[in-house]
Amino acid sequence: MSKSADRRVRDLACWQGAVTLEPLKGGLSNASFIVSDAKGKYVARVGEDFPCHHVFRDREARASRAAHAAGLSPEVVHAEPGLMVVRFIEARTFSEEDVRDNLERCAELLKKCHRDMKRRVTGPASIFWVFHVLRDYGNTLKEGGHRRAQDIPRWLAQIDALEDAQIPLPVVFGHHDLLPGNFMDDGRRLWLIDWEYGGFGTAMFDLANISANNSFDERQERRLLEIYFETAPDEATQRAFDAMKTASALREATWGMVSELHLNAPGVDYVAHANEYLSRYERALKTFQDRYGAS
Repeated sequence: MSKSADRRVRDLACWQGAVTLEPLKGGLSNASFIVSDAKGKYVARVGEDFPCHHVFRDREARASRAAHAAGLSPEVVHAEPGLMVVRFIEARTFSEEDVRDNLERCAELLKKCHRDMKRRVTGPASIFWVFHVLRDYGNTLKEGGHRRAQDIPRWLAQIDALEDAQIPLPVVFGHHDLLPGNFMDDGRRLWLIDWEYGGFGTAMFDLANISANNSFDERQERRLLEIYFETAPDEATQRAFDAMKTASALREATWGMVSELHLNAPGVDYVAHANEYLSRYERALKTFQDRYGAS
């Protein structure tokens, strides 16, 4: 970028009167600020396209506008290449424990997302299929000479079996990045923010992703599936979920590894992020293999 992130935000023509900026911590790949002007309070996020992660900001902006129209996310008040401004909401950002403690509310939010987003989003279709993402990440890591390159064939060897375990489900528009920090509670309702990975795909990924990213136990996973499908999961559904949870954890681990090669967000430890989710992947894979005899 020719300007610093804070200068780009300050120079936007959408502000009214004096402008103050406060850096907002917590992002893994973008620079964000709380901005106040004469008219109100906003969040501005600066981040370029990341082709290595299949992230394109024009698609994110369209998904964010659709999410506002669907009643899921705050209003987008400005968007341009590499920069988006949304209205600030007075809300508490969730931790993993908060997501677990609000399992029913989060599950209902996912149902609303999957029901309504596909009717609201416009423009060229974005698609998210985690098994394609994993294979592409594997290629990126090999080509980039990543420190764990020798482990990539072993990880990728598991993908076919996890993909084959999936069951047919209606196509939905999913969020696909259900880290705890993307859930917010204003005391009356939940919000779902950050649509970088929003796209059409299978509901099973969001279900598995919220579990993998928030350390659900077996009881919580079963309750999640019961709420979402409005019935107890049968064996095929449970198997597909367990497989997708394994793939989700590996995707987050390899996301961190690819980020080591291509991103440089201040204060973010991509190695630690990758190692944490690699441990979650290994545990999920063992559970899947123990339950279903997969090799």
